[in-house]
Amino acid sequence: MKSISERISEKPMLGWILFFITVIIVALLAFFASSIFERKNEAYYTMQMVRPIADDEARNEVWGENFPREYESYRKTLDTNFASKHGGSVKRDYLELYPELVVMWAGYGFSKEYNQGRGHAHAIEDIRKILRTGGATSDPMPATCWTCKSPDVPRVMEKIGIAEFYKGTWKQKGHDIVNPIGCGDCHDNKTMALKISRPALVEAFERQGKKMEDFSRQEMRSLVCAQCHVEYYFKKESNYLTFPWDKGFSADAMEEYYDAMEFSDWTHALSRTPMLKAQHPDYELFMTGVHAKRGVSCTDCHMPYKSEGGVKFTDHHIQSPLANIANSCQVCHREETTDLLKDVYERQDKIEELRRVAEKGLAAAHLEAKIAWDNGATEEEMKPAQTLIRHAQWRWDWVAAANALGFHSPVEAMRVIGTSIDRVGQARKELALILVKHGVSYPVALPDISTKEKAQEVIGLDMNALNADKKEFLNTTAIEWDKQAKERQGTLIKY
Repeated sequence: MKSISERISEKPMLGWILFFITVIIVALLAFFASSIFERKNEAYYTMQMVRPIADDEARNEVWGENFPREYESYRKTLDTNFASKHGGSVKRDYLELYPELVVMWAGYGFSKEYNQGRGHAHAIEDIRKILRTGGATSDPMPATCWTCKSPDVPRVMEKIGIAEFYKGTWKQKGHDIVNPIGCGDCHDNKTMALKISRPALVEAFERQGKKMEDFSRQEMRSLVCAQCHVEYYFKKESNYLTFPWDKGFSADAMEEYYDAMEFSDWTHALSRTPMLKAQHPDYELFMTGVHAKRGVSCTDCHMPYKSEGGVKFTDHHIQSPLANIANSCQVCHREETTDLLKDVYERQDKIEELRRVAEKGLAAAHLEAKIAWDNGATEEEMKPAQTLIRHAQWRWDWVAAANALGFHSPVEAMRVIGTSIDRVGQARKELALILVKHGVSYPVALPDISTKEKAQEVIGLDMNALNADKKEFLNTTAIEWDKQAKERQGTLIKY
């Protein structure tokens, strides 16, 4: 048998072939070795703890001593400069943009102030400053309203019990809740594994026969968000936080759930309708969309992976994917940035167009209902119209209250808004018949609600008094809360 050297002498091309095969094999081995080394480095970095983290540690900066890259990126949620066409981190006064909302929420806190949500690091500052939570002399909200705002919440729940945490008023728990949404809300302090720290999510799945350990890590990358970015309600008397998922995630299923128990968040000040207020059903709407069906998680889009100095980690600058299209959208979608933006805005524009139709109809319905009451309408006459108003506003709110202006599931968002428009149209027909029956010419003259200020005057809000009361609270009670917190935990940085 001829040796390899003899064969190569006879056929020089064979030598080149062997050379290139050898180069390819060496390159592949080098690639695999590098990949293994990189993964080991990542694992070492991930679990390298320079300081143990206590079980009840709520200060994000303490976690940041161990994980500086994640913490530095989290701090960027303080940035309020990014504005997409319909969202972002920039502050927007929705009552100023859409004054019909003031009338739609007459008698409820959202008619006082309602703004575009900012980054997680602003959570404590924003809930303290919002007029909905009251002031120095008023305390209208339950303690349950703190539930999603801070990693202090699981600490206090562990200390006094879940049910006890929900009891009492918002101001009574304020001195204990001072660190904004952060690390301890989503991570185990020893292993950094994703965890659920809010009991309402666990309880909702348990009622469906599901356990948290049954979910995959990819599912957990959405469920840690679903602890808070969901629809919920407070049980009467106890204010116990509950998710209305027993009949399903859809707007229709939750409407049926609420109707069966005759639940209402408040009674409308003008139409006297027992109303529902959607919170922010982001997870529920997302679950009806194509991304959820394809196995994409919230984190894939809002917290994409990032590399720094050879280390790969999750970017904790939780924000709109439109602020980071290259790392969020284009990992899967290879289209140009301008084309992707155009596609997003096209869908959002259409949803907003429909949403505005619903809002104008709902504001008019509430005002017409008040005129009907003022002219002698009876409860029996008004009940069908009130039911239609309740359902129409719930369906509108189920889309409007969710982030991303319906983009998490555009088809379902448009379907639900369409049913809202249908129901408010039916409600106004019922009201027209009642008004005519009581001798009122239709259409009726409605008050001017073309600005936030005019609308708030129509529903009887004293905005000067509300703002003065809030200012006094911020200059007294809030300062005292921070003083107590600093004494308790040793440090309190300003976010």
